[in-house]
Amino acid sequence: MTEYDYWKIFPRMPKKVTIGDITVRDGFQHLEKFVSTRAKIFYAQEMIFAGCRNIEVTNLGNPYLMPQFSDAEEVLAALRSDLFKRRCAKRGINPDDICVTAVTIREGAVDQAIRLKEKGVGPDRCLMMVSTEEQHHFANSGVTLPEYWQEAERAIKKCRDAGLKMCGTVSTIWGSPIAGATELQDAVDFTKRWLSIGASDIEHADHDGSASAPEVYRYFSMILDQIPDTSVHIAHFHETKRVASASILAALQAGITHFEATLGGMGGQPANFLDDCPVPGTGDYYYEDPRYVGLTCLEDMLVQIDEMGIAHGYDVDRVLWLGRQIERTVGKRLRSEAAINGRTLTEGHPKFARPGLSKRKEKLGEQPRQNVPADWSPSAALPERFQP
Repeated sequence: MTEYDYWKIFPRMPKKVTIGDITVRDGFQHLEKFVSTRAKIFYAQEMIFAGCRNIEVTNLGNPYLMPQFSDAEEVLAALRSDLFKRRCAKRGINPDDICVTAVTIREGAVDQAIRLKEKGVGPDRCLMMVSTEEQHHFANSGVTLPEYWQEAERAIKKCRDAGLKMCGTVSTIWGSPIAGATELQDAVDFTKRWLSIGASDIEHADHDGSASAPEVYRYFSMILDQIPDTSVHIAHFHETKRVASASILAALQAGITHFEATLGGMGGQPANFLDDCPVPGTGDYYYEDPRYVGLTCLEDMLVQIDEMGIAHGYDVDRVLWLGRQIERTVGKRLRSEAAINGRTLTEGHPKFARPGLSKRKEKLGEQPRQNVPADWSPSAALPERFQP
């Protein structure tokens, strides 16, 4: 007979996960509209109050290239303020349990993170990124892979000396939007390379939505066979074909315990236009239609995981409310279905019941929970040709 216990079929699948929020950084970086500093601080703090403990809030690169993050220091400072600490205390949250990340693609940004830390407002964790496909890597960093590895090694040493963590991202694992198909083994090798030079953890990124569920399961199984510490690995999926929820499930089945996402599924390549003016970003967009880029929706991922009975630490209803508010912030309908339709309620929606059912059953002499005619047998007799 078939095994019905999901956790026996997939013994690596976790009973508890960590879901990081990267809305304020990755979610907003693709918008061609400047999001106010107040709004950025609001969503960062409210996501923490809703249960987030791993949050990415800005990019410390050159603000001329990405002016969306010209307020980086102010956003970070708000998360170090006494006011925020008091608000945390009222909710029983220990600020020391919160890991604040800033993206630092180049060494100069790492230097800025260290300067901010010395001022008392810096991040806890930096993030650098390599792509296994060099054209994609060059588009994002402006240097070759060998050059970047040397730069990353220097930056990690600086971070370690300053008391900062460094996350190493591996991108184009399942494909590149520029050069096409890639090899999974290259990403495994890059993961080992990051850890060998001192990275604290690894973001495994599908930055263009190339991943398919079977290949996600295969890749993360390869990773955990060779690097079994699940606390090191973070799954980061983009949504371009409406199949990312299958990738999330496949990663869970393989044993991944740490995910990240954005409210509304926002995000993607940095914008090259902001408000009323072209800006550099990372150059021309490498996709045809901006409506079909973005990350997995945090709201939908959270509901998916919650309804599987997997612990996550969030106030789901609060996150769904924030998902509805952020649509007002950006001025358009985003991609979350759960933010609109909510969770599946075990009690159902009695308000939608049609009147008259109980009276009709009483009139017919039926019992309240009677589902078949009274003279039928309690169980159906399955015809022999349909039997196993």
